[in-house]
Amino acid sequence: MGKFLKGVASIYAWLLEILAQEYETVRTLKESARGSVQLIFHRATGQRFILRRFTGNGEVYRKLLNYSCRNLPVIYEAVSQGEDNLVLEEFIEGDTLGFLLEGALFSPRETREITAQLCQALWVLHSLAAVHRDIKPENVILRGSEAVLIDFDAARFHKPQAEADTQILGTTGFAAPEQYGLGQSDTRTDIYSLGVLMNVMLTGEHPSKRLAEGRLGRVIERCTRVNPEKRYKDVVHLMGAL
Repeated sequence: MGKFLKGVASIYAWLLEILAQEYETVRTLKESARGSVQLIFHRATGQRFILRRFTGNGEVYRKLLNYSCRNLPVIYEAVSQGEDNLVLEEFIEGDTLGFLLEGALFSPRETREITAQLCQALWVLHSLAAVHRDIKPENVILRGSEAVLIDFDAARFHKPQAEADTQILGTTGFAAPEQYGLGQSDTRTDIYSLGVLMNVMLTGEHPSKRLAEGRLGRVIERCTRVNPEKRYKDVVHLMGAL
């Protein structure tokens, strides 16, 4: 075990060294008590990347090293030293839904198409038993016609034996009730947040204040039920409803 931990630490140090020698920071995109997100570029090639530094559990990033999906960013490196994490990932060029919603709402057709693509991203995560836990407009980037789900800092693996999450994380308004200590997050937690996101795209408001009309409104109502058992079973069933 000692040799393994030493190896992990050396990989972390190696990546820090490579970042200092071969990359340059363009700007800091986000900074908080938990860490930072920076746009960087490789000096030799000019290629841009996202560098995440955060404190917490980086196991979902490490798992995604072996997976590829057009609706998820490519994870190139993900290393940890204790609770400190370094993640080098694909830079997604586009605008967040949060930025786009400042100018206009989305049509029902656009909302269905974007949600279906986010379901594809969640299908990959959920197949790994991972829960995103922070779906919101700022964590979805539109790259042309493609929706890309980003930021897995709050993501965790579902543990069937646990009764509740060990750490309360998520964004107020988008987080499901179980994220506040009422139960353990699972794949239906993301379905709740996705329902709120859909409603915000259509109306600009939380469904508790103003529920979207028509068929999509009925889909959103089921997504955002307080009892997870009453929501769609999984993203495949949600895609069918869309």
